[in-house]
Amino acid sequence: MVWPFKPRFRKQIARIEVTGVIAGATRKHLLEALKTVEERKFPALLLRIDSPGGTVGDSQEIYSALKRLRDKVKIVASFGNISASGGVYIGMGAEHIVANPGTITGSIGVILRGNNLERLLDKIGVSFKVIKSGPYKDILAFDRDLTQPEQTILQELIDTSYQQFVQTVAEARNLTVDTVKSFADGRIFTGQQALELGIVDRLGSEEDARRWAAELAGLDPDKTQCYTLEEPKSLLSRILPGRSQVSPAFAAGLDWVEFELSTSGLPLWLYRP
Repeated sequence: MVWPFKPRFRKQIARIEVTGVIAGATRKHLLEALKTVEERKFPALLLRIDSPGGTVGDSQEIYSALKRLRDKVKIVASFGNISASGGVYIGMGAEHIVANPGTITGSIGVILRGNNLERLLDKIGVSFKVIKSGPYKDILAFDRDLTQPEQTILQELIDTSYQQFVQTVAEARNLTVDTVKSFADGRIFTGQQALELGIVDRLGSEEDARRWAAELAGLDPDKTQCYTLEEPKSLLSRILPGRSQVSPAFAAGLDWVEFELSTSGLPLWLYRP
């Protein structure tokens, strides 16, 4: 993918915005954008995060890419209205983090959900015959409850993912694992509380984060602007109005339904009230 670019932007700060749930499409866009930041040799990156989190693997890939880029580019993350769970995780890839005092953040933990429709299926007289190669091949099947061994297997999976999350936060924020575990129990907290816990470095707006990134890059904050790397719209989306015809609330609801269906049975770094 070729991003629009002019030489004069080398003295500007790149800006990438992360909004909504983190999944495959978000990961693809961000990895392409981060590659462009490196190739075009932007001196600094402002990473604006407004996300409740998302899938574990996608969050980890974004974090790893940010961590690699940090060797060449100054990165400052700005937590917006909400930066929770997987949003926190990718923020750990930044060199510094700024949050608003009222930012909703935290929710450090893992969740895995499945649907059990066994009673409903019994009521309407529907049953399934399953042929499987092993006792756990249909784990989290929607037509039956979990067995105790299955619960143990899934809990071990969740615990491993949780340890990865805690270890990353501890290393990124120079905290001990025990310190992180003391507040990494799924709770949410404000930006002010996050500062006190050591999750963020400063309180401030996105503009404050932009100025800090400029200073770190040796640029004049008063004369340095951001060049936003936006996700290009497909030709089809430009021709067809699609979801732009519906209300934002309805469109967001459709996005959530799609996300829930596609991630059922997957461990998630996600906060959803």
